[in-house]
Formats: sequence, C-alpha cells, structure tokens
Amino acid sequence: MARTWAKRVGWGVGCAVLAVAAYLAAWPVPIQPVAWSAPAAPGYQGVHAPNQRLAQLQMIDLKGEVGPEHIAFGKDGKLYTTVLSGSILRMNADGSGQEVFANTGGRVLGFDFDAAGHLIAADAVKGLLSIAPDGKAVTVLADKVGDNDPIRYADGVVVAQSGKMYLSDASTRFAPKDWGGTFEASVLDILEQASTGRVIEYDPATRATRVVARGLSFANGVALSQDEKHLFVNETGKYRVWKIAVEARDLDIAQPSPQARVLLDNLPGYPDNLMRGQGGKVWLGFAKPRGAAIDNMSGKPWLRSLTLRLPRALWPIPKPYGHVIAFTDDGKVVADLQDPSGAYPETTAITETADRLYVQSLHAHGLGWLPKPQP
Repeated sequence: MARTWAKRVGWGVGCAVLAVAAYLAAWPVPIQPVAWSAPAAPGYQGVHAPNQRLAQLQMIDLKGEVGPEHIAFGKDGKLYTTVLSGSILRMNADGSGQEVFANTGGRVLGFDFDAAGHLIAADAVKGLLSIAPDGKAVTVLADKVGDNDPIRYADGVVVAQSGKMYLSDASTRFAPKDWGGTFEASVLDILEQASTGRVIEYDPATRATRVVARGLSFANGVALSQDEKHLFVNETGKYRVWKIAVEARDLDIAQPSPQARVLLDNLPGYPDNLMRGQGGKVWLGFAKPRGAAIDNMSGKPWLRSLTLRLPRALWPIPKPYGHVIAFTDDGKVVADLQDPSGAYPETTAITETADRLYVQSLHAHGLGWLPKPQP
C-alpha cells in the first residue's frame, strides 16, 4: 500500500512538473521577441563614477498624488507637474498653493508650452493635447498620423519657436490603455525589441502630422538643440540618445544617414525624459539602471517570452537607483548626480531653475528637489 501511495505521489509530481514545463514553453504571450546584441554594460565609472549628489532630497508633499513624471514652469511663473491620476497640478515654486490645473482623463507623461501659453501635452492614452491657459478646455490636436495610423504611446513633446511640435510615440505595438498602464506597456515593448518607436511632427498651422524618424526601441524623451535644427531623442530600450535632424522625413534609423547619429551610446541605465536646462545643458534621467539578466537575454528571444510567463514578482526588473546626468549639444557629459539607495524611485529627469533642481519621477509619492549647487 505504501508503494502504491508513493507511485501515486510520484505520478502526481511528474504530471505537475510536465504541466509547468508545458506552460513555460507554450503559453501565449503578447510579445514577438526580436534578437539583438546588447553592448557590455559600462558600469559606474569615469564620468558616471558612483556618488551621493542626488541623495537627501527635500520633498514637496503632493497631497496623495503620485508620479510627478514631468515638471515645467509656465508663463505665469507657476510650477506644473503631471501625476498618475491624470491630473496636471499647478503650484508655487515652493510647493504652496497647490491646485488641479486640469485633468485629461488619461496620463500625461510629457508637456511643454506654446507661444500663447497653452499647455501642450503628450498623453499616453489620448495623444497630443492642447490645454487652454485657464485649464478648462482640453483639445485633441492629434491622435493619429495621417488618416488611420494611431498614436499609441505619446510620451514626450517639445514645442519649437516655429510653433511646430515634436512628439515621441514610444511604441506602435503596445498602448498603455490596452496593457495595464504606462509601465506595463513599456516593459512589453522593451522585452520585445521590435523597435517600433518613432518621432512625429505636428504643425498647428496646417494641422498635419508626419513621421520624422522611426525604428526606435521605445522612443522616449525629446528635446531640441539650441539652434532647433536637431532633436535629441532617448532610445530607452537600447540605452542611447540620438541626434536627429528636424527636417528628416520618415527616416529609418536602422539605415545609415547623415540626418541621424547616436550622440550618447551604451549608457549605464534606461534613459527616460530629456529637459533643457540652463547654460546650454540638457538633463537626462534614468528610470532604472542596467540589469545583467535583461542584457544576457538580448540574443535569446525565447527566454524573454518565458520571462513573461512567470509571476510579475519574478520579472528581472532592475533595482531602484537614482541617477540623472546633463550633457551638451555635442554629447559631452557635464554633470552626474546619483543616489545608489534608490530612495526616490525612477529619477526620470531634472527641471532646473536659477536656485533649484526638481527631480521628475514616474512613481514617487512626492516631488523631490535639491538646492542648486552654487559655483
């Protein structure tokens, strides 16, 4: 009887193991992974040597709101920031006088202001929006390219002096509204590596949209060069920053072209937002540091598919690590601030004023800032 019981247990364990193996091998996943070759991670050395310059942030209480993903000052001198609830908050520079300026019903990730004071928003759910200076009217400027090519993941925008607007559409495969949110959709896109991200121009004079460049592995932050002849664009999934001519038209960055080049390559983390600072600087934030497990899967598409069959707690998401840098238009890194503790999560960029550095974040429960170092 004992032997029969042992056999039954053995059969049960064997069947369970086979069932798990079959699930890990064959359960459908939403990605179709593409093999690529991740460069060897540079680690924290040279201009990126470890430091504590981003530690001990002072905090502005956002009164229950989460995720000040983008921060900018309007023509009224007020500080504006976007949060997870879909609201855009407005306040004084010290955080006092907080109010909800507008709520788009989506999730604004990046924004800028046009010459008339309208807030131009990249809403990951709704597309490119214009919000009136009083916050009352929200207008969709563009939610597609042409007649039927949807903008699925708007996440960064900058307005040129000409009035033209340049929008990063992170992925044409994974829309946050369909895949559980912005973070979840970004994980899917970066694991897949199909490189469907792009940069779009919107001309308010003609209301026309066109693709400037495509083929980016999660196109993220976007900023203009000082002469406004080029765009800086984060390619988050491949740890680099591109410099692309604004006059480019439907440029596939996979093909060599004098209109596009990699400005910063093999960065130590996942570059997120880009913000023009003072003195010719551009600030860049890293949402996460590089992870060896993810890099090691670059040439193993099957392993990336298997990863998505695991519980989310087992996904190889890198640990938090606070890190922002500043670079010049020619690609020279001129500032590097870190907090290895990762106490302030997803440091996605810096907004610089004469006396403060405000730290953007996708998931923080407050708005972090530092007194600006004086020369």
